Amino acid sequence: MSVYKNFCHEITDEKGDLKKITLDYPDNFNFGYDVVDKIADETPQKRAMVWCNVEGEEHIFTFGDIKKYSNKMANVFTKAGIGRGDRVMLVLKRHYEYWFAAVALHKIGAVMIPATHMLTVHDFVYRIKASNVRAIVCTAQDEVPEKILKALKETETKALLWSVQAETEGFDNLTAAMEKESGEFERVSTKASDPMMLYFTSGTTGQPKGVIHDYAYPLAHIVTAKYWQRAEDNGLHFTVAETGWAKASWGKIYGQWLVGSAVMVYDFDNFEPKQLTYVINRYGVTSFCAPPTVYRYLVRKGIPDMPTLKHASTAGEMLAPEVFRKFTERTGLQLREGYGQTETTLLMANFGESAVEGSMGTPSPFYNIRLQGRDGREAGVGEIGEVVIIPEKECRQVGVFTAYLDNEEQYAYVWRGGVYHTGDAAYMDENGRYWFHGRFDDIIKTGGFRVGPYEVENVLMEHPAVVECSVIGVPDALRGQAIKAVVVLGQGFAPTKELELEIKEFCNKKLAEYKWIRIIEFADAMPKTISGKIQKNVQRKAAAEAV
Repeated sequence: MSVYKNFCHEITDEKGDLKKITLDYPDNFNFGYDVVDKIADETPQKRAMVWCNVEGEEHIFTFGDIKKYSNKMANVFTKAGIGRGDRVMLVLKRHYEYWFAAVALHKIGAVMIPATHMLTVHDFVYRIKASNVRAIVCTAQDEVPEKILKALKETETKALLWSVQAETEGFDNLTAAMEKESGEFERVSTKASDPMMLYFTSGTTGQPKGVIHDYAYPLAHIVTAKYWQRAEDNGLHFTVAETGWAKASWGKIYGQWLVGSAVMVYDFDNFEPKQLTYVINRYGVTSFCAPPTVYRYLVRKGIPDMPTLKHASTAGEMLAPEVFRKFTERTGLQLREGYGQTETTLLMANFGESAVEGSMGTPSPFYNIRLQGRDGREAGVGEIGEVVIIPEKECRQVGVFTAYLDNEEQYAYVWRGGVYHTGDAAYMDENGRYWFHGRFDDIIKTGGFRVGPYEVENVLMEHPAVVECSVIGVPDALRGQAIKAVVVLGQGFAPTKELELEIKEFCNKKLAEYKWIRIIEFADAMPKTISGKIQKNVQRKAAAEAV
């Protein structure tokens, strides 16, 4: 029996489709002990993770291995003085040490802060200052240690520092340190309501927001893994995501292990469709989830036979109908779209036997979801409304974040009126399926990544020629959206191709690659509201009409 059944009650119909699910878990629920160690104690040889990299190295880890290595890391951390409530940043790409460290931090009651290796020094400075990190564990690759040291120096912050797999100046070698420690670790007292994870998510105004989830959060991903991604007991699930993003929590650890599926991890930097499908076939992947960008590449390059693959899903941005059709024609598999946020788990998806291309699907039975108009009333069939979550029993629901870091005002705002406001607009058709209409804010989704305009605009304004700017996402066949900057020049500067290239180069050197400006448009003035706010919706409409 899959361990998830210990913590929930399901009601399904005759087809096996989920109609209702309720959670039942102890006040001290801890994923490290109650899921990982539970499986390890009962079936120590059960496969937990299949890992490989581009260099041809591979490892197969059992749940017994995950328990042992996470205990070893937990011993390293506790001996260094890290304990319950301490914040620890993990910048580990797709290295297998991420899974040891994540479970170890859960076991000691610490708060894990996943971060991507693509962050710049500026990005690290903000996150280090905002989160008051106690320790950082990072890859030795991609100059990440150097960037972290510069950020710590700039912020005048001290933190415990570890790198993995290699000796790095200024960092202790965690891979070597853990080998000296015991594989046993006595359970630490934690509560399901304790903060477990802190994600930084991009916003349209201001700096990235810190999203805090508690120790019950993994349980909400039962629906994500079992009923959307169709991960199965003793199967092998492969989600394409780097560990710095919330998608890793959705597809590379929690729900998958709860339902008894192993996770496939391919440690790579540059996406290559042929190599990805080779991994799927070599290791016998049974369920697969990736952002639309990956499917666009697969369709463009040609999809080979993938005989072991039973299910495929996608989320993160809009996907063209022809990609859905071509993928299904080639594989015989329906591509199931899903929808959710960093602040939540899966909110909607194409569940059941039939998926409808382009649709967000239907609401997860785990949440009470409605469409709410601007006037607060419920939107009818065909009417556009905001996706909101109405909590049961007037309390916050498991899987929905517990706070914004040091921002009670913003948290209260998204929970105004007693419901959680996603900021996303949609409409429902006569069959009860939901269709994404747009965002009530201006997040850009490019190549599977979320980018807040403010992050790019901040850098743009550093260029001496830029007096005013606005960053928007515009349709792009490859990325879903490309980042476009509309720029008003200062006196003495003229719009030229040379200046355009200069501004691009100036900004892109300071921005993580996924935030790179692809298009620059020079304008005499910005469209603005009567209160002086730039009308990004007007700019997006003009950009779409120009395509």
